Amino acid sequence: MTASARAPRLVFDTTCLSHFARADRLDVLGDLLAGTECLVPHVVREELREGSQRYPELAQILSLEWLQVVGLESLDRLKRFATWANRVGSGARNVGEASVLSLAEELGATALIDDRDATRVGRSFGVDVHGTIWLLAISCRAGKLTEPAASNLVEALAHTGMRLPCTGIEFARFARAHGLL
Repeated sequence: MTASARAPRLVFDTTCLSHFARADRLDVLGDLLAGTECLVPHVVREELREGSQRYPELAQILSLEWLQVVGLESLDRLKRFATWANRVGSGARNVGEASVLSLAEELGATALIDDRDATRVGRSFGVDVHGTIWLLAISCRAGKLTEPAASNLVEALAHTGMRLPCTGIEFARFARAHGLL
């Protein structure tokens, strides 16, 4: 299989997964991602495990069959992670983003991060970084999701406390204005 024929790869940070779980929409997310290789760094998996103490619904993410956990088991991966931790800031809040960016860079994958600062840093170093709104928009473009269904998902995610750049009613206009639809 050539590189161009390979299934797309997404490396997930905590935010998208946790809010889909809290909105009880992981099944929808799984359907949207059919045919996509979905990865999560072990660091993010541990953030989700810790978060499940406060939000028990996050525990279901830990057993998703379509989400492959990738560790930092090699020296090269540890070095790359350390570099990214320095770039995004080494505070506990940025560890997940650093692990996502380091893995996405290594694998030539798309990082799915909703943190604006981490997105900016990742892009400045050449990593393909997008957020949940992008994921919903490309799902619309691929015919996997209608615009009204995407708008409903945005509302459901916002209802869980997820901070998004638009409301559900604004989704289509926002996505078009940013070249996503």
